[in-house]
Amino acid sequence: MDLEEALRVVGEFGPYQKRAVAVLVLTQVYMACQSMLIVLVGSTPKYHIEQQDGVPSSQQELHQHVTFTEDIDSIVTEWFLIKQQAYKVSLAGSLFFVGLLVGNVVFGPLSDKIGRRPVYLTGLFFEVIFGYVTAFAPSYEVFAVSRLLVGLMNGGIGLVCFVLTQEYVGKSYWAMTGTLTSMSFAVGIALFGALGYFIRPWRTLAIVANSSGVLFFLMSVTLPESPRWLYSQGRTEQAEEVLRYMALRNGKAAKNLVLKRVGGAKGGNRGNRGAGILQLVIHPVLRLRTMVLMYVWYACSLVYYGLTLGAGETSGSRYVNVAMYGLVELPAYPLCIYFINKHWAGRRKSMASFLCLAGSACFCSMFIPENTGTFLSVTSFALLGKLMVSAAFNIAYVYTSELYPTVIRNAGLGVCSMSCRVGGILAPFVPSMRALHTSMPFTVFCVSGLSAGCLGLLLPETLNGPSAETLEELTSSPHSRVLESKALLYEDDKPKSNNK
Repeated sequence: MDLEEALRVVGEFGPYQKRAVAVLVLTQVYMACQSMLIVLVGSTPKYHIEQQDGVPSSQQELHQHVTFTEDIDSIVTEWFLIKQQAYKVSLAGSLFFVGLLVGNVVFGPLSDKIGRRPVYLTGLFFEVIFGYVTAFAPSYEVFAVSRLLVGLMNGGIGLVCFVLTQEYVGKSYWAMTGTLTSMSFAVGIALFGALGYFIRPWRTLAIVANSSGVLFFLMSVTLPESPRWLYSQGRTEQAEEVLRYMALRNGKAAKNLVLKRVGGAKGGNRGNRGAGILQLVIHPVLRLRTMVLMYVWYACSLVYYGLTLGAGETSGSRYVNVAMYGLVELPAYPLCIYFINKHWAGRRKSMASFLCLAGSACFCSMFIPENTGTFLSVTSFALLGKLMVSAAFNIAYVYTSELYPTVIRNAGLGVCSMSCRVGGILAPFVPSMRALHTSMPFTVFCVSGLSAGCLGLLLPETLNGPSAETLEELTSSPHSRVLESKALLYEDDKPKSNNK
């Protein structure tokens, strides 16, 4: 039997898979806390510099004349990151995103080569270690380096964690598990805001936020290797062992479970040795598909983080704001689950529609005066845009994982996520375009959302379609489709020519 048939025998989403996916999904809460850490530990309180004759000649002299007027404990108050040193807070945040970018590129192909489980466990272990280095950093330099290393691990295991939540279950549940992963990350942002409200010292907050990672690591140790990855690598016997173990824990009888030997399974899996990041450029189907997906991910990230920075200018408690930025995403995920499983919408149309809606919300905000009421305000449209782009972002994760075959799935996700991080790094510079015109930032977000939505329509629909395991399967219909309309015409014509 093939892998999908075997999973139906084992149980596509049985009790064991539910527990395994729950561990991976809850790990997203920890990863969200690490992603948002700099927002609270890097808070800059109001301060007053005593008047004095002349300008302080050194940072030490400045320390002696600064008085912080807010009761906030952060890296700013501990290391006096103000005036000429204020850039270091943003630098620490940027280093985290640089780490995410590198982690996506390195860990994706690595997990395709040596396996999901070892990469995930190793990355999570070191993220916890570097998280404690952040909390106990004796100087800003150590703090900044630790944020780079935490970002490196966070970016890598985020991809592997997401892929595992899908490769443990049947394909019909991929949309649900992918959505739960994104939803858990949004909940983690909101919980971190609440945690910061009750724990004000920044070192204590960093310790508590990082300690949950220890629990999730211990819970993840018992997780098995992905049976899909084992099968794609030709390690059919080991894949059968994992599936039988799942069946046993699900209360199913699968003693006679035997998987079909795929091409390349013998002789060291020769057919898949060429699978790697280079295939994304060489393979004709993957090349165009990757180019479109990279731009979609870039636009999602640019609009998502850009709108978050714009919405962050609202007044009020910073802890409430952090929680709100997480909670505003939650309605997007039920919408995703509903639309992407409908035959009249599917993955392709849903992602394109949400991106266009996000761009449209930004377009409308350009015509709203900034001093209007609460309901029709720039902030309201910015949050609506974030809601829409969050839905598109979530679909992009699920959709991308279905467009790439198993042997190269993490490499594809890694490259797309790298493009996503580039968008995140550039996003802080977009609001500064207000100097040219007040509507310029939203013009950029509008064009990015609309163009990415239109380009996304070039991709094939994957709803209810078989999942490619190897590159050989990708070259055969329907996996090789790039433009849906042409593919459908081809299918309609083919039976007629055969009947003649």
